[in-house]
Amino acid sequence: MEKGKGVMGMGRRWAVDFTDNSTTARDFPDPPGFTRASLDQDDSAVSRQKKDAEANWKAQKAWEMAQAPFKNLMMMGFMMWMAGSTVHLFSIGITFSALWQPISALQGVGKVFEPYKDSKVDLLGPKLVFIALNLGGLALGVWKLNTLGLLPTHASDWVSSLPPAQEVEYSGGGIPLH
Repeated sequence: MEKGKGVMGMGRRWAVDFTDNSTTARDFPDPPGFTRASLDQDDSAVSRQKKDAEANWKAQKAWEMAQAPFKNLMMMGFMMWMAGSTVHLFSIGITFSALWQPISALQGVGKVFEPYKDSKVDLLGPKLVFIALNLGGLALGVWKLNTLGLLPTHASDWVSSLPPAQEVEYSGGGIPLH
């Protein structure tokens, strides 16, 4: 016998055939009192409850994200009130921050509500509330710009040959001006 040919010629005696042609578990009848249909229904009911709970959680979190700009709106309004109505570095910085935050939030509406996207969750209402609150913040910033006198609201702001608008209010420091 040549080296290696005796074993190869007969085939491998130690090889295992993994193909199983025996009957499967589905071929056996269910024991008395057990049906597979009830087990499948229980699994689907549990999974449906989990999906419903997840959809409710996503809807709740979407509404929380939609109402988040309200807190920022109140804080920014208080900061603007504390800054006063004179033009200085602090009031201008707060005003432009009040303008920038809503603009950047409005640009990222899709990214904000992306984690809550689901076929069972309606995101139209939260998105509209989010947009409305951010537009309110933007309006607050524009109002502050007008209060500071930084918005061109008169014709004399655009044309240099026109006289400036008359001041509505004067302050005399307690001395009557007659």
